[in-house]
Amino acid sequence: MHMFRLAIFVLLAGNVSAEVPRLGEPIEESDVGGITVFANGYGLPEGKGGVAEGRSIYERQCIACHGLNGQGGINDQLVGGHVGLDSIPQKRTIGSYWPYAVPVFDYIRRAMPYANPGSLTNDEVYALTAYLLYANEILPEDAVLDARSLRSVKLPNRERFFSDFRLPE
Repeated sequence: MHMFRLAIFVLLAGNVSAEVPRLGEPIEESDVGGITVFANGYGLPEGKGGVAEGRSIYERQCIACHGLNGQGGINDQLVGGHVGLDSIPQKRTIGSYWPYAVPVFDYIRRAMPYANPGSLTNDEVYALTAYLLYANEILPEDAVLDARSLRSVKLPNRERFFSDFRLPE
């Protein structure tokens, strides 16, 4: 109980002079541009990367959690499991579950690597995305991704999901 009280005190005694969030205020376009990437590719940054570079990055940054070739480790399996959405159990890998390739890029960019999220450059994220799409038999081994080519990648279950008509163009 003593540790609980200490934790509450630390939370309450934190920096009370911190800026109050602007809740209820419209967000500016400039605030959205650098952080939001939509499924249709709106907001993708400049950069490019290929499968070979992505494999190297995967081996340095991802293999400890996601296993050899993305087959699963202490965290999710990323590759394989091409059993479809109707199968039980489903394998929610990039190639068997995700409807769009752009959110793969966006998720890696925001949340990976687990111990240091957001530390990869845009080129590294494009390369890692290219490698993972190659490993899921979606791209050829010589593929290079950038904002334009990533938008055109079609994932196997794309038609099984419904688009949000409100996405910006």
